[in-house]
Amino acid sequence: MKLVLDANILFAALIKEGLTAELLISDKLHLFAPEFLFEEFSKYEALILQKMYRSPEDFRHFFALLKEQITIVPKEEITPFMDKVIKISPDPKDPLYLALAIALKANIWSNDKQLKQGQKKIIVFSTEELIEKTSLLKT
Repeated sequence: MKLVLDANILFAALIKEGLTAELLISDKLHLFAPEFLFEEFSKYEALILQKMYRSPEDFRHFFALLKEQITIVPKEEITPFMDKVIKISPDPKDPLYLALAIALKANIWSNDKQLKQGQKKIIVFSTEELIEKTSLLKT
């Protein structure tokens, strides 16, 4: 399944182990993100390190694994689709995710209710919905 990954999913998985972390490393998901995703992470790295339940070594290992799992898409490849999403984006931080989803003909994985309910063009799966829909953790 091809999914655009919202930053809130990455942050949740980095802070604590659980179903989100398991899904992120599943070989059944093809994950994509705008290039700013890891830049966003860098801004909040100190805060994440304070809140996390992982050891610093586990954190670094898991983060490196995620960098291998997530395909980063340059902004230049997303920009042509921005005009289509600016008007439908419920939040000024979301147009890049929506434009990437359109560019890739993919859905979005996010726990942001505003992103899901504030627009109807792109399907947005929460972690819980993704588990239910794909039964990824049962195999």
